[in-house]
Parts: sequence; C-alpha cells; structure tokens
Amino acid sequence: MSKLLYFLGLFLFTLPVFSQGLTANDLRCEYRVNPMGVEAASPSLSWKIGASERNVQQSAYHIIVADDATLLTKNIGNIWDSKKVGSGKSLQVSYKGKPLASGKTYYWKVKVWANKGNASSWTNTAKWQMGLLSVADWKNASWIAYEKLADSNVSVLPKDNKKDTYFGSNVLPLLRKDFVVKKPIAKASLFISGLGHFDLSLNGKKQGDHFLDAGWVKYDKEALYVTFDVTSDLRKGANTIGVMLGNGFYYVPPVKGRFRKSKPAFGYPKMICRLLLEYKDGTTENIISDKSWKTASGPITFSSIYGGEDYDARLEQQGWDSSSFKDRDWKNVLIVDGPPAIRSQQAEPLKIFENFTAQKITKISAGEWIYDLGQNASGIISLKVKGNKGDTIRVYPAELLKDGRANQKPTGSPFYFEYVLKGIGEEIWQPRFTYYGFRYLEVRGATPTGNKKENNLPEILELKGLHTRNAAGRVGEFASSNQLFNQTDKLIDWAIKSNMASVFTDCPHREKLGWLEESHLMASSVMYNYDVTTLATKVVNDVITSQLDNGLIPEIAPEYIQFTWGGEMFRDSPEWGSTGIILPWYLYEWYGNTEVMKNAYPTMQRYLAYLQTKAENNILKQGLGDWYDIGPKRPGVSQQTPMGVTGTAIYYYDLCLMQKMATLMGKPTDAAKYAALATAVKQAFNTTFFKKETKQYATGSQTANAMAIYMQLVEPHYKDAVLANLIKDIRDRNNALTAGDIGYRYVLRVLEQENRSDVIFDMNSRSDVPGYGYQLAHGATALTESWAALPEVSNNHFMLGHIMEWFYSGVAGIRQEAGSVAFNHIRIYPEPVGDLTSAKGSYLSPYGLIATDWKKSPNVFELSVVVPANSKATVYLPAKANQLISESGIAIKNNTVVKLAGFEKDRAIIHIGSGIYKFKVQ
Repeated sequence: MSKLLYFLGLFLFTLPVFSQGLTANDLRCEYRVNPMGVEAASPSLSWKIGASERNVQQSAYHIIVADDATLLTKNIGNIWDSKKVGSGKSLQVSYKGKPLASGKTYYWKVKVWANKGNASSWTNTAKWQMGLLSVADWKNASWIAYEKLADSNVSVLPKDNKKDTYFGSNVLPLLRKDFVVKKPIAKASLFISGLGHFDLSLNGKKQGDHFLDAGWVKYDKEALYVTFDVTSDLRKGANTIGVMLGNGFYYVPPVKGRFRKSKPAFGYPKMICRLLLEYKDGTTENIISDKSWKTASGPITFSSIYGGEDYDARLEQQGWDSSSFKDRDWKNVLIVDGPPAIRSQQAEPLKIFENFTAQKITKISAGEWIYDLGQNASGIISLKVKGNKGDTIRVYPAELLKDGRANQKPTGSPFYFEYVLKGIGEEIWQPRFTYYGFRYLEVRGATPTGNKKENNLPEILELKGLHTRNAAGRVGEFASSNQLFNQTDKLIDWAIKSNMASVFTDCPHREKLGWLEESHLMASSVMYNYDVTTLATKVVNDVITSQLDNGLIPEIAPEYIQFTWGGEMFRDSPEWGSTGIILPWYLYEWYGNTEVMKNAYPTMQRYLAYLQTKAENNILKQGLGDWYDIGPKRPGVSQQTPMGVTGTAIYYYDLCLMQKMATLMGKPTDAAKYAALATAVKQAFNTTFFKKETKQYATGSQTANAMAIYMQLVEPHYKDAVLANLIKDIRDRNNALTAGDIGYRYVLRVLEQENRSDVIFDMNSRSDVPGYGYQLAHGATALTESWAALPEVSNNHFMLGHIMEWFYSGVAGIRQEAGSVAFNHIRIYPEPVGDLTSAKGSYLSPYGLIATDWKKSPNVFELSVVVPANSKATVYLPAKANQLISESGIAIKNNTVVKLAGFEKDRAIIHIGSGIYKFKVQ
C-alpha cells in the first residue's frame, strides 16, 4: 500500500470516531497494548478519547482493575477502584491499588466524562501481566548451557586493536525439557532469557513471531527476558520445551574467513527460563531450567552477528522439540553463571516485515548469479531449494555491485549465508541469529529455477529478501505534490526502518552499533513516523548501563568495543554522549514520560560533572564535531566547523535542559546550579567563537551559525544578523548545504522557526549537488552515510535524515506549541513554499490522530485539520486581513466555534478545540 493511500485510510478512519459519541479507546499499560512482563510497581495507564462533538475535553475518569476478568463484566474492581476522579488526565495515570503480584495477570477498563457533561460507556477489557519482580520469582531456575567459555577468553569490552589469540567456532546448541501436564490449564506463561538470542518452541511449534529475541544489552550488567503466553499450545499429558540458542553480540566467534567488526566475548550461549502453569483448580506448578535439561549440537554450524550463518540440514534431528523424541544420546546441560540482573524486555521485539523477490536475475558464471531485489534494506534471506544431499549453497548479500559482483568491502566482508542440503524434496531455510543490509544477493553453487541445469547443481525454487526491524507501530504518514520530497521521505524511511533494531544502529551491516548522536538528532523524524516510546526508553537504559565510573557516556551504547584510533575521539564526543540528557527530555515532550527522566537523572548529573572536568574555560573541544560535513576532503571529522563549536553548543543545551528537568522534579538547588553554569558557558562560547565585526560564529559555517541561534547562544540583538549570514552562505552556494551529521538538523530547525522554509525548499529541491536528490539520482534506495552517496561507505544510514522532521512540522505543519506536552496543544503551521500545491500529513499522537490536508491554487488556499479530543490547536492559516476566510462554509467572523485571534506575518491565528475543521481562504 502506498503512503498516500495509507494516510487517506487514517484520515477517513477518524470520521466514524467522531460520529459515535463519547468513547475511550486504545487502552495502554506502560505505553503498550496488553503487555506482558510489566515490572513497574505502579504501572501507568493511558487511553485515547473519541467524540462526535467539537471542543471535547475530558473532565473525569473512572478506572477499575480486577484479577478476574469476569468481575469486570459486573463492574467490580477488586484490585483497584479509582472511583470517579475529576481530572483531564488520560496519559500515564498511575495505578494506586493493591500490591501487584509477580507473574499475575490483571484486567482493567475505564469510563470517562467530558466537559459537556456526557459520559462514555465502559471500555472493552484490557489487561497486563506482571513480570518477575525479584530473583526469588525465578523459583531457583538456573542458567544452563552446552559448554562454558574459558575465563581467559572472556572479553566484555575489547579494544579495536586487540589481536585474536585463538580461533574456532562454538557449538550452537539445542536444549530440551520433557514435562507432564496433569490437570486442566487455566493459563501458562513462559519467562525466558537466552543469550545472545533464542528461538523458543513448545511441542514443535515456534512461540511468537519475534526475531533475534531478546534485545541486546550490556551483558556484564544485565540480560533481558521475554514473556510468552503458551496456554493454547499446551496439552494434557506429555509436553516438550525446545530452545535454540545463537551468539548475537554476546559472543562473536573468532573464525578465519568471516567478518568480525567487534569482538565481545561475554560467554558461550546460555539460557534461563521459568514456565508457570496455573491450573483451573487454583493450584500452580513451575517448570524451570535446571540440570535435568538435555542438550546437543544443532544444525546451525556457525552463527555470527557480523559474519553470517551456516546451516547443515543433514544434522537436523527431526522432532527434537516434541515429546516423542528420544534424547538418550543427548548430554546433560551445564549449570553456568549469567549476568547479575535480568530485566523484562519492554521495547518492541524485532520482527519480519516486507519481503522482496528479485526484479532481475543475472548470470555471472557457471553456478553464480546476482539477484537484484530492488530495495536496500536490513534483513535475512528465505531460500527454497531442491538438490542432492551435501550440495552447498552460499549467498553473499550486498548493498552495491562492483564489476557485476556483490561488493561487501564497505559493509563488512566476508559475510555470507551457507546452506547444506539434506537432499529430501523441497527444502526451505532462513537464518535465525544474524542479519545484514543488502539489495543484491550473489548466489554461488546453484541455478535459479527455469534456467538450464549446470553440473548437477541444486535448483533454487525461490530466493527472497526478508526485511527485519523493530516492531514499533507506524504512527505517521506524509505525502505532497512534490515527487522529489515524496521520494526523499521514502529514502529516509527505509534507512530508519533498517536501523531500528534493539538499538538505533548506525548501519545494518558493517557495525550494527548504537552510535548515540542519531538517537537524539533523528528522534523527532523517527517519532513522527513510529511509536518508539519503549525503544527510546531502552536506549536511555543502555546509556545508563554503559556510563563509565568517571561519568563519561561513551559514543556507543551498549558499548561492545572501545575504538582506539585517534585516541578518545571515537569514545568521548559531547554531541554523542549528550543523548543521555537530550533523549529523556524528548521522551517527556513527545509522550509525557517523566519516569525515564527520573531514572536517568543521576546519570545526567554524573555526565555533566564529567564534562566540567573536560572543559577548558567552559569550552569542550574533544570528539568528532560536525561529523561527515561537506568539505574539500573525504568526509569524516568536521571540516567546515572548528572543534569546540558543536561540543560546547550541545553542552550549553544540556545545561538548559537540566535546569528544566530539575525544576520539573522539584530540585530548585540543582536548577539554579545548572542555570549558573549555563550562563558561564554561554559567555565563554560567545567570547571564543563570535566575531562582532562580521556577525559570524567561528568560520561562519552553516553549522556554527545555526547552532548558535537554535541553542539561543547568540545575543538577541545579533540574532537577525547571524541568521542573515546563515542564509547568505546557503544562497552564495546556489542553495547547497555543507552541514553534517550534527549541524544539519539545526540548520533546518532554525530556518523553519524563523519562517524561512523557502530556503529549506530551495536547498532540497535539487539533485546536482550532494544531498537527498543527489542520492536518489545516483540510484540510492535508502539514505546513505555520505551526502554524496559514496560507494566506499555505507549506503544505508539514517544519521542525515533530518528533513523528514520538516516534512511533518513544516510542510504538513504539525508541531507543538511552546510548553505543550505529548501534543496536548498543537501548532498547525503549514508551509506552502516553492512549487508545492498540496500536502498531507498525519501523526497518531498520545491523544489521538492529528492530521492536515492542504491544497492551494492561484486564488484559493484550503486546509483540513483533525484535532483529537482532550487537546487543542492554534492554526496559523496563510491569509491576509483583507481576504475572505471561512470554516465549513461559514465566514469566520460569523463562526462561533472557532476563534480568530488576529493576524501576524500574513497568517490568520485561529484557536480551535478538538474536531474536524475545513478552512478556506480566497
């Protein structure tokens, strides 16, 4: 489905919502729908409101919680009955009932009242299940494994220059446990952590549709577990749990001939689990991981997050995860140690989404073929093949071709998928524990079906690419009359999807590491498109666990490798580490999340204390600066902007945000301290970098001037001159950009805020100089690492995708007013600049759907707006005082529903409440 069609569906979907009276819907606990593994002692509850009238605000709510769903049908909340609470709050309402028990499921519903005196019906029942809240709740379950890594080979943070002292692959094991269900089951829950990753089956059936469970973390500090409801797959009598384990980032095997970027070795694969059986007679039973489990080597003979995966189908043991299997030849598991803490996986899991078939298949030589899937994306392959026992097929994925072959040099080589046939009919396989970023597949050792057979090679019946990513839900859509913008939006979206994993990765192949600057610089672009509440919260938790004892937040979290090239430049860069401060603030602004701010506050304090020790006269000069800007040399460390400008500007921004957060949390002493330090940093910044005679910062680069304006470092009486110099630099370059990874977002933000979206349009409406259009013109299908789409670097990075934020906030005009939280006060400010004649945007906010749809002709401007209940909006309509303005066909001066507040900068300022509005200017 195209983005435009999807958007239209969302837009039309809102119409029935507003015609059904007052309703509460989309019930969420801890930001998720019917979550399992909840560990909060007082979970936060949220809902959205639908209303048939305009200007609807919630005036009260009533929540009931029960431990038996049948009680809710009688409107009895035996665990918590909030009674009617006079409040407009519908986000993150804290549970205040009886203490919640580990592993137990709770059911809830809500009823709301509106400002017009009407009440909704009770909602449908929602639920949440508690996780395991203490070590004791694991009921003496043990970490179990096939083998143990020697202590001498454990390496939790290897340096990039570390030399391998041994080589060899480890066993990728199978683990199994037979057990008997003796009585009728009411509910069965399985809590499991498998390191680095696991695939869980029950009676031969895979549980869930997740990929690469559980999410990767700092394994010397913690592991994540996942909760599954397995009730429907249990049967009375004999049952079997089966688990396959993969290495992931927990262990990267040192094997010659396979790519290995990072070399962590926390240990060999291991697993811990607890199966909770709740019988209908009220009794319970636990099946735990212990020494009674059996284990054997599996058909996966090699697996590496960096090097690929090998599978030998001849080694399969049919029915190994079913109760009829005889495991007398299997060995007993080893009891081993695991990470010191185990937490519930709260972020969405990875899953398989789109799949791609070849648009073109080209023969290279005998038994060697290139499949062009047409789209560069993160993922794995799906192979259907027929051949002889022992036939071996290798598939090399790549983003680009060189001399007609897969080119992995820029993205990590060699990486390949290998499959050895068992020789029984059609065989289907897909890797389980690794992935890569690719568009092309180079096949060696087989022939595509429909072609003449060569040398008795196996026949490929089907070969597809399967796109894998974090399952964060889609919440935004954009489309416009400018096709280059639509293509750019798609280009960036594929890079976001391809790098939205268990962390926000830099690329889906060469590194797969959580370089932190992307998590705050691209946060708004991502949040307009995907509900990343839980994923962004995990990023903050990864920052907390990766922080060093001296307070430094490294540039990567979780930190699996310490880069030594260039000293500390790839570890200590304020523009990266400041994610630990900026991202919690964004989570508050976008979602109203205050808990992550409170949890991260000590980390923020230690980081700012660290930065103070590094500052020379309040100036920070370490790190990478405006990474990958455009200069005379190959992109890398900042060329246009001298070191110290971006680092100090971010430092000042950190201090300003800390003042706000300290105030919010009732810490006035801290707020005053950070405000005073911010004043000192601002003075030092201006003394060091501002040139009064030219009204420029440092070299006058786009990044330097834009960041000074955005962070409000420039004195007010100089701001217009600095802005003029920023625009002049852009215009003098024939509307070409020079800013890089750090600076370009702030260039766009400043131009939008200062009502110069016309400059943004001109900068990004060309394809003859490095930029988005240039990448598209050179065949990119995902945003590339460099503005010039250089073939020697990654061609799937989302770090430069900042214009996507402007598509929503500028072109579509969906922004927040100052002081708004979670879009409870929306600023509708569409930008009909350049040759744009129409645009549509939608964002499913925590309060509900916000949507705009505008079009213009020479004499008419029309704008449709959707504002969700329990929020309000201020519309800045392109109009002059002498023009006729109407809403839903009624002249605005006679309209009693909307309020015209006046005119400013050729905009009519109109205040509206919730509802659907149709404005016309002529």
